[in-house]
Amino acid sequence: MFDKIALIGLGLIGSSLCHVIRREGRAGKITGHARSAETRATALKIGLVDEIFEDAAAAVDGADLVILCVPVGAIGTVAEAISGNLKAGAIVTDVGSVKETVVRDISPHLPDGVHLVPGHPIAGTEHSGPESGFSELFENRWCILTPLPDGDEATTQKLEAFWIACGSNVERMEVAHHDLVLAITSHVPHLIAYNIVMTAKHLEDVTDSEVIKFSAAGFRDFTRIAASDPTMWRDVFLNNKHAVLEILGRFSEDLAALQRAVRWGDGDMLFDLFARSRAVRRGIVEAGQDTDAPDFGRRS
Repeated sequence: MFDKIALIGLGLIGSSLCHVIRREGRAGKITGHARSAETRATALKIGLVDEIFEDAAAAVDGADLVILCVPVGAIGTVAEAISGNLKAGAIVTDVGSVKETVVRDISPHLPDGVHLVPGHPIAGTEHSGPESGFSELFENRWCILTPLPDGDEATTQKLEAFWIACGSNVERMEVAHHDLVLAITSHVPHLIAYNIVMTAKHLEDVTDSEVIKFSAAGFRDFTRIAASDPTMWRDVFLNNKHAVLEILGRFSEDLAALQRAVRWGDGDMLFDLFARSRAVRRGIVEAGQDTDAPDFGRRS
C-alpha cells in the first residue's frame, strides 16, 4: 500500500500501528521517531520499525505516509520540524482526539503537494509506551477521518483503505462535529473519572487504604480510566476546551436534576433514568464496541 510509512511517536497507538502494518504487509519500510533514547532502543529491540531516528525530520524523509502519534499539544511543533523533509505527494495524518486545533497547528507548515487528512482511531487502553502496542487494537473499532473541504478525494480514499486494512471501520466527519462528539463520548467521561478518584482520595473520614481495599467495580472502572497518560489528556482538554465546557454545562444541569431526585425521593425519575442509561449500554454491546461478559470481560 505504501513504500515507506513513518511513525512519529511510538506509544500505544504508534506501536500498535507498527504491529498491524507488518502483519498486513502494508509498507515496504517502517521508520519511527521517539525523543527518548530508551524508547528508540526498545522499538528496535522488539522490531517495531526498520529504522529509528532521534530527529523527526530524518524519519519522514521519503515517506509516502506520515502518521503523527504525539500529544495534540506538540503536533504543531512536530509539523514545523518535519515540513522541510516531506516529499511531494505524501499523506500526513494524525491520531489525535481533537481535530480543529490539529488542523490549525499542522496546516501552516505543510508544503504544497503534501496532503493533510486528519484522523482519529477510537481505540486505546490505559497503557502507554512502545511495549504496550498490539496488532488487534483497531479491530472492529471506529476510525474517524476529517478530510479538509479542499482535500484530494483519492488521497482520503487511500487513507480509508489503510485503516480498513488495520481492522477499523471508517467514518468521515466535519472537524468541529468530531470535537463535540468526542467531548461527550470520551473527554468529559475522562474528566469525571479523574475528578471522582481525587474526590475519594480527599475524603478526610475515609483513608487511602480503605479506598483501595474496598473499591467496588464502579470505582475500579473509574480508576482504570484515570490511569491514562496525563500529558495526552492535559493537551486534549486544553485543545478542546469549548466543546468540553459545553458538555460539562449540560452534565452539570443533568447532575443537579439527579441530585434533586435523590434528595426528594423521586424513585420514578431515578428508575426512568437508570433504565434509559441501561439501554444505551445495551446498544454499545450490540454494536460490538464492548462485551457483555462478566466484569466486562476484563481481568480483575
